[in-house]
Amino acid sequence: MATKRDYYETLGVPKNASEEEIKKAYRKLAMKHHPDRNHGDTSKEAEAKFKEVKEAYEMLSDGQKRAAYDQYGHAGVDPNMRGGPGAEGFGGFAEAFGDIFGDVFGGGRGRGGGGRQVFRGSDLSYAMEITLEEAAEGKTTEIRIPTWDECETCHGSGAKPGTKPITCTTCHGAGAVQMRQGFFSVQQTCPTCHGSGKIIPEPCTACHGQGKIKRNKTLEVKIRAGIDDGQRMRVTGSGEPGVNGGPPGDLYIEIRLKKHDIFERDGDNLHCVVPVSVTTAALGGEINVPTLKGAAAIDIPEGTQSGKQFRLRGKGIKGVNSSYPGDLYCHVRVETPVKLTEFQRKLLKELDESLKKGGEKHSPTDKGWFDKAKEFFS
Repeated sequence: MATKRDYYETLGVPKNASEEEIKKAYRKLAMKHHPDRNHGDTSKEAEAKFKEVKEAYEMLSDGQKRAAYDQYGHAGVDPNMRGGPGAEGFGGFAEAFGDIFGDVFGGGRGRGGGGRQVFRGSDLSYAMEITLEEAAEGKTTEIRIPTWDECETCHGSGAKPGTKPITCTTCHGAGAVQMRQGFFSVQQTCPTCHGSGKIIPEPCTACHGQGKIKRNKTLEVKIRAGIDDGQRMRVTGSGEPGVNGGPPGDLYIEIRLKKHDIFERDGDNLHCVVPVSVTTAALGGEINVPTLKGAAAIDIPEGTQSGKQFRLRGKGIKGVNSSYPGDLYCHVRVETPVKLTEFQRKLLKELDESLKKGGEKHSPTDKGWFDKAKEFFS
């Protein structure tokens, strides 16, 4: 009788290998030597190697068996001496190999009572447009979303009145069928009833055999204060219902902010453009600017240039996860007067001549700009 190879050598791992390393090595070898992936002259050899790595994994994945093997070798796990691996080893094998079954043969999402396949309902998405003020303060509102109600014609059976569903003849009501792959038996969703365990010979004409009718329902939702554009809220269990008793999906509400006439939001901060007259910018003065909670005063220093920025602390928005509100940034835009009268034109010309006589001191940016322009064109 041939001597068995060392289990660690079979899997290609050291004796101090972790459980994860052993599982990873087994998955790789099991996929490589699986009989359904090896045909022709190599099939028998592949099957023998597959059985060998399977046995090695069953022993080394069990803590007690591994300890016995490390101490006594193959004699410590010989079924004639210590009871062998037994049926309990199959749990670890199935756990490690389950993902391979899913890749090679496919599989269901879950299982309900009586063996029927259970499916979670689909998630729903809803785009909600709100104003900046509503985002800042929060609000409670109602939305209408699609839902499913029991069909009043067939009372949820899916069958035409006077008839009833029958047990699926393929899976006999189990919702799943056994597929044999080589020497393995794999369970799959029944292709005839799609996991329901029943078939409907004469579907209800109102719901087309679904047993439910799509309708709309009103749902009250609370928008949290400080929510921003693009953020999502999840309403658990308000998605589409599950199949065969599966859990419902969720509803995701995506927030979209309407364009504001005055403010632009940047995180928790707000920005606005404030028009200032030429005389106020030149002479200085106090102006009122809007905020989300009323007007606020700003002192404009003498000689303020267009583009000057003023910050009002705490006049922005307090975000959903923020401890303090952001700031409001006011960007000055000096306005050029239009539609002047002849008298106003005369005054401006006189002012212009007076400013030119004063030289550079009245135009702090002119010299630097013209110097750069000359250098550019030279």
